[in-house]
Order: sequence, then structure tokens, then C-alpha cells
Amino acid sequence: MSEHRIPTAALHRWVQDLWLAAGSDEREARLTAEHLVGANLTGHDSHGVGMIPKYVLSWLADELQLNRHVSVAQESGSLLSLEGNRGMGQAVTEEAMAMAIERAREHGVCVMGLRTAHHLGRVGHWAEQACAAGMISIHFVNVLSKPIVAPHGGYQARYGTNPFTIGLPVPDAPPIVLDFATSAIAMGKVRVAHNKGVPTPPGCLLDEAGLPTQDPAVMFPPGGGAPVGALRNFGEHKGYVLAVMCELLGAAVTGGHTIRPETLTHQHAVWNNMLAIVFDPARLGASTSFGHEVEAFVDWIRSSQLQPGCDGIRVPGDPERESRRRRAEWIPVDSGTLAQLDDAAQRVQARRGTSPGPLSRLAEPS
Repeated sequence: MSEHRIPTAALHRWVQDLWLAAGSDEREARLTAEHLVGANLTGHDSHGVGMIPKYVLSWLADELQLNRHVSVAQESGSLLSLEGNRGMGQAVTEEAMAMAIERAREHGVCVMGLRTAHHLGRVGHWAEQACAAGMISIHFVNVLSKPIVAPHGGYQARYGTNPFTIGLPVPDAPPIVLDFATSAIAMGKVRVAHNKGVPTPPGCLLDEAGLPTQDPAVMFPPGGGAPVGALRNFGEHKGYVLAVMCELLGAAVTGGHTIRPETLTHQHAVWNNMLAIVFDPARLGASTSFGHEVEAFVDWIRSSQLQPGCDGIRVPGDPERESRRRRAEWIPVDSGTLAQLDDAAQRVQARRGTSPGPLSRLAEPS
């Protein structure tokens, strides 16, 4: 399937205008555009503008609520429990992280629970927000949507991709950001493969009989029903148990719902619950040695002889920085995703009487 190039600045403007047309205020529309286009810039198209069609369907179904803010459910010093009120994840999570960072400045650490937010997007974005404030952050997230990942040893889907993220600020250098789904591949990457008409990498999917497959269509049956296949965890039992802990820490501990038939009462929304631990490394007395130790260790890692065919040793965050440089001017969007985005604009137009028009008018063949 063909790919198209969208000018990065024009794509950002289109996304912002789409949500303004849907009824978002200026702040929410701007943050949503920055986050989604930012995910494409980092090379994570799975969490980029391709999510917009699902967001629009959730909004039309009165599941995603626009212009909501977080509310404090409970607070006690360095502990902060927040309710996302079904608001746009890109806006309410920015607010929640700002509150956690402020508490960490005051107390040295903040343990923050955020529940019932719409899709948080790329969780690494929130680690980067903490790193920009000089904070380390650790994130456990669960995904309350259709079950799509099978537990280790089983083949029926029972939970979501449950991201795990750590952000580490480095003095006078870019942060080190670990951010991955606990499934072998993010569901958004399966969607991208399906839209492009290409297979997924080996070892990522199981079909309806529990056999390995590379066909992304097992996750996107005709008519939009529940997937007939399932994603696998990364790392066999190790990825599985990390996913379980993300589910329990991200949801059960924060007062959110774990994924069960009783809690799956919505059709389109992707609800996220998150436990974030944000702390100031300087308060551990490491302010004089921290940066030196990080730099020295990274240099030691990079000094290893390279395997044949490898062009360099990367640390967490390097691939995203490389992608940002490559995509600074243009974002690639496949034809299938482009058609879905045009359809999303038409749906906003039909509901609100205004939209930025089809994204395809901005596209150039790749």
C-alpha cells in the first residue's frame, strides 16, 4: 500500500483544527496535536495521528469527554490520587503530571495515581515531561479496552498492552527514556501493518486456534468485531508477569478498573489508569555524581565491539531522537490510515458543521 508525505507543521495544524472543530478549547486541541504528531515524529506511528479515528468514534459515542480537567480524589502529602473524568488523555495527563512534579519538588517524591483518563498516548511523553523538570519518573499503565493480549501459556486475549516506562534526566544531555508495551508489539503497530497490507514480525501474534501467525487481520475482523486472535507478550513469562503488575499497580492500586467482562461496558473508548512515581534525584544526595555516573556508564556500553551489520549501540531514547531528525519536515502516512483520517474529518463535519477538511489534500506521494 502506498505511503504519502504530510508536511509536519501542516499535520500539526490539521490535528489542532480538527479538535477545535469538535469542541476542544485551545489548550486541549494544542496539547492533543503536539502529543499525537510528536508520537509520529518519534517513529511511533502506532500512537500518532492514526489514533484519531478511534478518538472521534469515542467522542461521537459520548465516551470521550472534551475539555475536562483532573479532580483530586484523595491527597496526603506526597501521595496524590486523581480522577481523569473521561477527559482527553493528552490534556488531563499533562495536568496530572504537572501536579505530580510540583508535589515532588515539595516533598522530594510524589506517588500519583490517575484513573479513568481517555487514551494517554505515548507514555514516554509523560516521562519526558518529568525529565524536563529534572525528575525521574516510573509509570505503570493498564489499558481498559477490548482484551487483545493472551497470558503466557494461554491463547485467548485477557488484557491490554499495558505499557511500562521510566524516564531518567541527564544533566546537560538528552534524557534516557525507556518506554515499551509489555506485548511483543504495540496494538497500534498491528493496526499500521493492517492498513499497509503487510505482515507483522514473527512471534507477535496468535490466530484463533492459538497458532503463530503474521496476519494482522486476526486483530481486525470484518465489521469491527472483537479480535479473533491475540497478541503475545514480549519475553515469554517475564513480559507476562510485568504486564500483570502494570494491570494491578496501574488500575487496582489507583482505584481504577482492571480489564474484565464486567468493566468493559464501553464500545470505542480506550480508558487508561496509571500509577506514576516521580522523584527528585538530587534529594537522594546524588547531585554531584549522578550525571558523571550516567555518562561514564553510557560511554562504557557504547565502547563494545559491534556485531556484524549493526551500525551502533543505542541507549533508550536514541531511536526516538534519530526519528525526530528524519521526520522534522515530513511525516509518512499510509493510504489506509489517510482514508480513515479523512473519514474522521467527515464525521466531525457531520456532527458539528465544521472541520479542517480532508487530510489527503495536504498529502504528497512518498
